[in-house]
Amino acid sequence: MFPIVAADWLGPDVKRFCIRAPRIAKKQKPGQFVIVRIHERGERIPLTIAASDVEAGTITLIVQGVGKTTKLMNSLEVGDAILDVVGPLGRPSEVRRYGTVVVIGGGVGTAIAYPTARAMNEAGNRVVSIIGARTKELVILEDEMRAVSDEVIVTTDDGSYGRRGLVTDPLRERLERGERIDFVLAIGPIPMMAAVAETTRPSQVRTVVSLNSIMVDGTGMCGGCRVLVGQEAKFACVDGPEFDAHQVDFEVLAKRNAMYRPQEQEALRRFEQNPQPDLELVRHVCKLDEQWERLTASPKTE
Repeated sequence: MFPIVAADWLGPDVKRFCIRAPRIAKKQKPGQFVIVRIHERGERIPLTIAASDVEAGTITLIVQGVGKTTKLMNSLEVGDAILDVVGPLGRPSEVRRYGTVVVIGGGVGTAIAYPTARAMNEAGNRVVSIIGARTKELVILEDEMRAVSDEVIVTTDDGSYGRRGLVTDPLRERLERGERIDFVLAIGPIPMMAAVAETTRPSQVRTVVSLNSIMVDGTGMCGGCRVLVGQEAKFACVDGPEFDAHQVDFEVLAKRNAMYRPQEQEALRRFEQNPQPDLELVRHVCKLDEQWERLTASPKTE
């Protein structure tokens, strides 16, 4: 069991969890992820590690409640526990001194981009971060991104905060002005990542995207995370999750991610109508965690 030691809301349906997982905290690197299972009958979902604290033995996960499992996880609080957290998984980000690095986060993709932005900054790069969201209240981790960036640009679709427009607008403007950009990392919704790839394609700026595809086991056995990269099948869990954006077939990715949408919608509908069975399973996990702590507690000495 993995106890939750801190939790707070970053925005509507977006929650940050600090979870005790010392082995994962010690080994994880930027760009890697974990697969979480909340209770014994729950589905497995991939979540990128947003931060870690080796001394405290904790990792930070940021969850957007869009389906049954993520909404259930967002109902958890400090003192609750998660049954399984497996990782770190995936290949780490390729962090080195490129020069000028543009890090683009769309929506909750900012949480995934943050650890790599921090690592790029520590490697001596000039980091320009572009954060995008539909509206002001959906902008997350702005302060954290400013702390690890030389420049931060915020865009919102409705113009309620920062500049009105898409994340590709300031990127395109810089490229058209001839500004040197050595590396671009884009993480967010599939249409956004595809648009970034098309924006940088004419100038052939190296562009990498992190793909959040369907995953089950996280080891490449199930094949659920199969993506098409350079006309070759790759597995996001072991070959990625980061790939050359100019080689990714985003159309195939979008179709694969939508394969189980009817089932996902039905599961969410049933959960919202009657969440009690799943909540009882979560409470069972928490009770097991309490029992384990009592069993492993050091005996008192006189």
